[in-house]
Amino acid sequence: MNKKYSIILATIIILGFSVTWKLTNNPIPIVVTNFEECVTTGSPVMESYPRQCRYDNQTFVEGIGNELEKVDLIRISNPRPNQVIKSPLTITGEARGTWFFEASFPVVLANWDGLIIAQGIAQAKSEWMTTNFVPFEATLTFPVDKNVYSNRGALILRKDNPSGLPEHDDALEIPVVIQGN
Repeated sequence: MNKKYSIILATIIILGFSVTWKLTNNPIPIVVTNFEECVTTGSPVMESYPRQCRYDNQTFVEGIGNELEKVDLIRISNPRPNQVIKSPLTITGEARGTWFFEASFPVVLANWDGLIIAQGIAQAKSEWMTTNFVPFEATLTFPVDKNVYSNRGALILRKDNPSGLPEHDDALEIPVVIQGN
């Protein structure tokens, strides 16, 4: 009878070790759904524009907003897409004269949920009554409060539209990371 219990006990111990070994040597699968998650896996990043990351036969493209679609209308020098920003933020670039009205256009910083964090006006730095590119500059000052909004946001440079007609609306939107959140 003792021999029977010894065999049962030995079998339970062996099964216990087998289950433990199987659980510890079977890694939890990594789920990658976007560019940022792909980068954190250590996967190679292609230095194209926008950057691309390849993981498990999938390619993830870095979000850069609509910058490439608007390159013939407005170009932003600072900040660049996905750049970490802090207050006060100086925004520089160039836009076609048709983007301005009375040498200015509105600029908005919003979080991912659409909450407006800061608003300002970009001013032309030279003659704006042209169809050529005109340099501009704006400064936004904003509070950093992780309890109010996340660190991911978007900088929105809106074409000035004094007519209010929707067919004249346009905007450049670039993703940014707000420092301190």
